[in-house]
Amino acid sequence: MRAVKNRRVKSTELALRARLVAAGIRGWQMYGKTLPGTPDFVFAANKVAVFIHGCFWHGCPRCYRRPHSSRRYWDAKVAGNRARDLRVVAQLRRRGWKVIRFWECDLKAETATRVLQRLQAALAECR
Repeated sequence: MRAVKNRRVKSTELALRARLVAAGIRGWQMYGKTLPGTPDFVFAANKVAVFIHGCFWHGCPRCYRRPHSSRRYWDAKVAGNRARDLRVVAQLRRRGWKVIRFWECDLKAETATRVLQRLQAALAECR
């Protein structure tokens, strides 16, 4: 597990970063280190935190396929990740942040425009 990278993942963070740049959306920074859960993108002026969950690690309801080996381990691992996600969202909301969560599969070409629309709507709402 130690070898698994959790930053600058091409299918998640870098994919959204490229789409933000292409759409001309500004005012963000990657990895809000001072916030609970270290959001993948932070729009500090709007108090919007964005998390992009990997479909495997966070158990996407559409894409997650449970491994055949060590099922108990993986069930506990994914359940723990989901529980931590909920705790982090609650902490951020108590601090007055709007939290947006996307799945890795949402960043595919056909749904990426909806991701950007949802993000732009949230940013406009929090101005």
